[in-house]
Amino acid sequence: MKAQRAAAPRPPRVRARTTSIAAFVVLAALIPTTASASGTQEIEVELPYVCTLPSGQLPTTVRISAEFPERADAGETFSPSGVTTTVELPAEAVADLTGRGAAQVRAATRLEVGVAQNEATAKATWRGGAEPVALPGSGPLTLVSKGDVPSVAGRGDGDLTFTAGALAVDLALDAADPAATDPAATDPAAPRTAATGPDSGSDSDSDSGSDALTVGCALAEDAPGQGLLATVRVGADGSPSPGGSPSGPDGASRTPDREARGHGQEERQGDRSPEVLQTPPGAAPDRDDVPPCRYDEQHPPTDVSLNAYVTGYANVKKMKGAAYLPPSCLLIEQGIPVDGPPDPEHIIFDTVSWANFHYQGRKETPPFPSTFLSFDFAPVKATMVLEQTGPIRIDSRIKLRLSDFTTVTDTYVRAPLVVHVTDLEVNGTPLDVGPDCRTETSLTSADPDPANHPGDHLVLYGRGEQIIGQEATGYLLLSGGTLSGETTIPAFTGCGTADGEDLDRLLTASVSGPGNHIKQVQGQTCAIAAPVFPTPETPGQCTEDLQPYEIPVAEH
Repeated sequence: MKAQRAAAPRPPRVRARTTSIAAFVVLAALIPTTASASGTQEIEVELPYVCTLPSGQLPTTVRISAEFPERADAGETFSPSGVTTTVELPAEAVADLTGRGAAQVRAATRLEVGVAQNEATAKATWRGGAEPVALPGSGPLTLVSKGDVPSVAGRGDGDLTFTAGALAVDLALDAADPAATDPAATDPAAPRTAATGPDSGSDSDSDSGSDALTVGCALAEDAPGQGLLATVRVGADGSPSPGGSPSGPDGASRTPDREARGHGQEERQGDRSPEVLQTPPGAAPDRDDVPPCRYDEQHPPTDVSLNAYVTGYANVKKMKGAAYLPPSCLLIEQGIPVDGPPDPEHIIFDTVSWANFHYQGRKETPPFPSTFLSFDFAPVKATMVLEQTGPIRIDSRIKLRLSDFTTVTDTYVRAPLVVHVTDLEVNGTPLDVGPDCRTETSLTSADPDPANHPGDHLVLYGRGEQIIGQEATGYLLLSGGTLSGETTIPAFTGCGTADGEDLDRLLTASVSGPGNHIKQVQGQTCAIAAPVFPTPETPGQCTEDLQPYEIPVAEH
C-alpha cells in the first residue's frame, strides 16, 4: 500500500483531530560525552515569595539553582544549564491540598525571568516539571522541578542580568484511592485527569477524581537583590561599547536605520533588547545523514498516521555529562479525542495515541556511537541501540478556555525502552560484550498514575500553549517542541562472553542509577493523509516522498 499525495486541503475533522493530539519525543543515549565545565558560574539563590492559595496569601520559599557562563561575546547565544526550581510551600498550603482530597501532587512550574542589558529588557519563561510527591503528614511541601530554559544572546557589550519574577505552580492533585474517585482506575476507556489551567491565579477542575490547581506567586518586596539570579559579562570587558551599534544573535552589526528615520526611544530599546530564543540555534544534520522515515508496505499508513524525527540529550548523573541521540524516526497513530471531565470554564478533550520507533523494520533507534571518560580518565567508546519492549503510549489532555479560546495541552509519554550495548572499546581496545548486553529492565520513571500504568517505563512530560493570533509555545503536535523527564537507568546484564570478562558490573557502576534528566526535541510532523509540501510562500511539513520535512536540532 502506498499513500497518495492529497489533491485537496485537509478535511476540517482531520485537522481538528491532528491539532488536538500530542506526539512523542524519545530518550537520548545513556553513555555520555564528557562536557567541559570551564568558564561557568554556579548559582543558588533563595528568594521569598507570596503565593495565593484557597486559604489566602502564604509566604513561600523558592530556591533557584543553575549554571551560567562567566562571560559571552556580543551576539553569542547561550542557555543556562542544570536549572532547578525548588518551591517550599508552607504547612497551611498542605492543609489546603489535603482538604481537597489529595494524597499526592504532580507539579509544573513557570518562572518569569527578566533579562536586561544596558537598560534594554526582555522576558523569558523557565518551565519545569516535578516528579509526583506524596503530601507530608506535617510540615511544608517541597517540590523540585527541572525543565526547559530558552537561550539568550546579548545584542552588544555590557553586563547581561537575569532576575526572577512571577512564578506559577500548576498542581495536579491525585486522590488517595484512585479507584474510589477516578472512573479511569477501573475503566480503561474512561477519560483521565492530568491537566492544569494556564492562569496565574488559582484555578481548579470540577471533576471529583483528580483535581487541579494553579497557584500564582509574586516575589516578596524584601527579596534580596530584587530577585537577581546571575550576571553574565558580555563583550571583552563587560562594559558598554561607546557609540557602537548593538549586534544581533548572529553577531552581525545592526545599523541605526530606525533612529535615522526618527523612530521613538521605545522602538530603539526594543532593537537593543537581549535576544530570547525558545529554540537555541544550531545546524540540523543533512538528510543524507539521517535514517529514512517513511511508511512502507509492511507498515502502511492510515488517515491518522504521522511521522516525525526526534533527537535530544540525557544527563547521566554519575558521569556528570550529557549523552546525544541523533535524529531517529518515529511513526505515530493518532487517537480519537473523547470528552474530558466537565468544567464550567473550559472545554476538555482527552486522547490516547500510540507510537513506535522505525529503523529497518524494527521498533528501535539506529545504532549510535558515544565516547566518554569512564571514572574520569579511561576513554570509552560504546555503540548502542534503544529498543522497545512494548508499545509507546501518549496520553494528552487539551483544555480550551472559553473566555479567550486559549488552549493548553498537557502530554504524558510512557515508553518501555531498554538500552542495548552492541560494541565497546576501552582505551582503543575492543571488549567483547556479546549479543545480549542490555539493561535488565526498561528505563524507569515515577509515574503520575501508577495504578493505571504499572510496570517499568520512561515517563516524559510536556505542555503546549496557544493564544489566538499568536504562535504556539511549548510542545504541540504540528509544530513539535520539547518534552522532559527524569529516569533511573537499571543495572546491565548479559555483557561479556562465557570465556571472556564479565562486564555487567563495570557498566552498572559507571552508568546505572537514578536522577538522570532528559530533554528531547521533536520536529514538525508530516500528516500522511493530507501532506503539506513547501512552497515559495510557506514552509513544508512533508517531503515529496512523504518523509518529515524538518530535521530537528537537539537542545541541552
